Order: sequence, then C-alpha cells, then structure tokens
Amino acid sequence: TEPLAGENDAPDMPPEPDFKFFVTTLAMQAWIALGVIPNPVTQKTEENFGQAKYIIDTLEIIDKKTQGNLDKEEKELMEGLLHELRMGFVHKTTGQSAAPGNPQVSL
Repeated sequence: TEPLAGENDAPDMPPEPDFKFFVTTLAMQAWIALGVIPNPVTQKTEENFGQAKYIIDTLEIIDKKTQGNLDKEEKELMEGLLHELRMGFVHKTTGQSAAPGNPQVSL
C-alpha cells in the first residue's frame, strides 16, 4: 500500500515495512535477550535465554516457510542472521565458542 501524503515526512517515522526490516527487528530483539546489546527501554544489559531461543526458533520457522520465495539478498540475510544468533546463543548459554577460533558475536 502507498503511504498517505506526508506520512513518511516525520523524522520519527519508522522505515517502510519490508521483509529485511521485519527479520532484522526480530534479530535485534534476540540480541537484546541474549544480553549482547542493552535493552533500549531500560538501558540495561539483561539476559533472557528462553526469550532469545523463542525468537531464534521463530526466525527458523519464517526461514522454512519462506524457502523459495526470497530473493538472493533476503536469503543471505536470513542465513547470516540465523547463523550469528545460533552461535551467539551457544556462546552465551555454554560459555563455549561454537566454532574454531573463538569468534566474536557481531551485529
């Protein structure tokens, strides 16, 4: 749908909704739940591994249900987000690196 005239002129308006924005927003919530980045509301780093797992599982469902319907960029984004989130989850919940070389979780 087309935005209403002037609807996106306000500086506090979020970007137009699209698949990449949607999954990136979910991934950001997972990083917050993993305690990798501070909660934007409380400005505190909080860990909620159950919530993080739920969001990662949700992204996995979205990935499976959209197979064959994503363009190359969207597919690569999903694969990258899921890989980083899974590795971050393993690292945070076990204290171990999930891959050789003890990689750092990055956004």
